[in-house]
Amino acid sequence: MRIVIAEDAAVMREGLVRLLQDRGHEVVSAVADGDALLAAARQHHPDLAVVDIRMPPTHTDEGLRAAIALRWEQPNIGVLVFSQYVETRYATQLLAEGSAGVGYLLKDRVADVSEFIEALERVATGGTALDPEVVSQLLGASRRGVSLDASLTPRESEVLSLMAEGRSNIGIADRLVITEGAVEKHVANIFAKLDLPVSESDNRRVLAVVRYLQT
Repeated sequence: MRIVIAEDAAVMREGLVRLLQDRGHEVVSAVADGDALLAAARQHHPDLAVVDIRMPPTHTDEGLRAAIALRWEQPNIGVLVFSQYVETRYATQLLAEGSAGVGYLLKDRVADVSEFIEALERVATGGTALDPEVVSQLLGASRRGVSLDASLTPRESEVLSLMAEGRSNIGIADRLVITEGAVEKHVANIFAKLDLPVSESDNRRVLAVVRYLQT
């Protein structure tokens, strides 16, 4: 896997480079700002970009806006936002631009290196990796703008959050201590409320998360 890293903290940047190289991946560029990220992606055409949110010059949301621009320019590149912060406005936009090959993980919640590497590889191959806390905050922000008759029930929202983590129906059932049949009913209700018909080409579980965030 060929990777570009955009992280302004030198120690974190070099640590990521060493970690990924030790796991057999090629870091083709490691940069410190959004403009350099876009330039590196244009030059190297990597499989994945790992991007922090707060980078120069203002240290607010440059990284996330650069990630969105990268998705516009080269949608085939997986983008994983790796930050200490949840920025709901641009994170929703990033997901809305296309759910395939997108991730958002929080630095202080990554407790297992192997799971982190697995998440990177999943995003690079077109999958999705969303931290539960990111999902919770995005869904909370979304619900504030949804009419009551269109909103999901609290249990359906829980199921949707776990779906966003990539959990199977069995995994959701174990987490919520309910039957797999109950999970299947909740999932069916979610698909119906979000108007997601059966499709052979689209992953409705990911589309459900994106559709709800767009509501």
